[in-house]
Amino acid sequence: MTAQNSFSSYLWNLWLVPTRFFRKEILPLLADLRLAILLLLAIALFSISGTVIEQGQPLAFYQANYPEHPALFGFLTWKVIVVLGLDHVYRTWWFLSILILFGSSLTACTFTRQFPALKAARQWKFYNQPRQFEKLAFSAQLPTSDIDYLQELLQNRHYKVFREGDTIYARKGLIGRLGPIVVHASILIILAGAIWGAMTGFMAQEMVASGNTFEIKNIVDAGPWASLQVTKDWAVRVNRFWIDYTLEGNIDQFYSDLSIIDKNGKELKRKTIYVNEPLRYRGITFYQTDWSLAAIRVQINKSPILQLPMAELNTGGKGRLWGTWIPTKPDLSEGVSLIAKDLQGTLVIYDTFGKLTSTVRTGMSTEVNGVTLKIVEVVGSTGLQIKSDPGIPIVYLGFGLLMLGVIMSYFSHSQIWALQKEGQLYMGGKTNRAQVAFEREAIAILDKLQSKLS
Repeated sequence: MTAQNSFSSYLWNLWLVPTRFFRKEILPLLADLRLAILLLLAIALFSISGTVIEQGQPLAFYQANYPEHPALFGFLTWKVIVVLGLDHVYRTWWFLSILILFGSSLTACTFTRQFPALKAARQWKFYNQPRQFEKLAFSAQLPTSDIDYLQELLQNRHYKVFREGDTIYARKGLIGRLGPIVVHASILIILAGAIWGAMTGFMAQEMVASGNTFEIKNIVDAGPWASLQVTKDWAVRVNRFWIDYTLEGNIDQFYSDLSIIDKNGKELKRKTIYVNEPLRYRGITFYQTDWSLAAIRVQINKSPILQLPMAELNTGGKGRLWGTWIPTKPDLSEGVSLIAKDLQGTLVIYDTFGKLTSTVRTGMSTEVNGVTLKIVEVVGSTGLQIKSDPGIPIVYLGFGLLMLGVIMSYFSHSQIWALQKEGQLYMGGKTNRAQVAFEREAIAILDKLQSKLS
């Protein structure tokens, strides 16, 4: 043996050893049903934790709601949540690893069990001896030689018949054997969609004043490849934000008129959104989730219209209020405080000492500190939640195939053998489900054969 052949043999053995180890040790372990069930339970458990524990919130939220003393359930604190990644369960390395391992288990099961079962179901052989029918779940013997009529009866009941001389093999419902494979494939597609969405998706929140334009920047939760989805070649303009109120003065619905514009300001898409009616563009969805007061536009005497920012006040959970300070002298030595609770309600004005001086509405004027103060407009701002999950179409495709696979699995794979020998007709069969229905069908075929004899 030459040195070159020895080296080639060494490389072959070097590759063969791990391959054999994988086929004999790793593959059977991955295909074990118990492992698949355990992984599925783990996915369900951590998915529940991702539903119960708020996801993608700032650190201060978890510190306030999951304090160390007392710890929830005696162990669940904000530190545990942050360290384990329970604040973004679906994007943690360990949750994605479980999904990949579960997918590997399904793949191994498909190739080691489902495909061989399908291959075996597609193969057939004829029974040439009467004793072969004794091992079948259903068998019968008739004193007749009319195998041609039996073939016709089987074909009328949608069996695919294979015949060789005086022997018959018939089957139907092979689609039922394909069902489990389609189910496994659909689950793999769902897992792939979930992983792709977790890696490339993101969620952002923006509070934008009416009339302003913004790009998606305030991202609160994102996968490592989210930059693939966050585009920079277009922006969003809030054309107008408004609120509809009920007769009692309560908020009925709030709306945002949004436009997608390119870098040159050309409008690409426009839609008015409200709660449960979002705007979708290039796989990114804009939801109407919140609102605020951004600014107030006022005029002092005959001055130009001034726009002053408003800030939300801390009311200790007793409602929402916004306030600002309006100067009434050019040197800012005097001014008044203005308080508002919504876009259309009464605005309250206080002097420097905190004394109520006036109440006004939009469009009205009042006298304060020797000047005429006119409220031109209260400018609202829209609260938008922006989401992108490129894995959703893949997940929907997987669920569609899953439903199809479940329906396919309900079809029974039925097989019938027949042998005509020495004036006797031997018939038998088996099925993988719906045994009673199969036996009734076989008895009906036998009854027709017997009625022809009589």
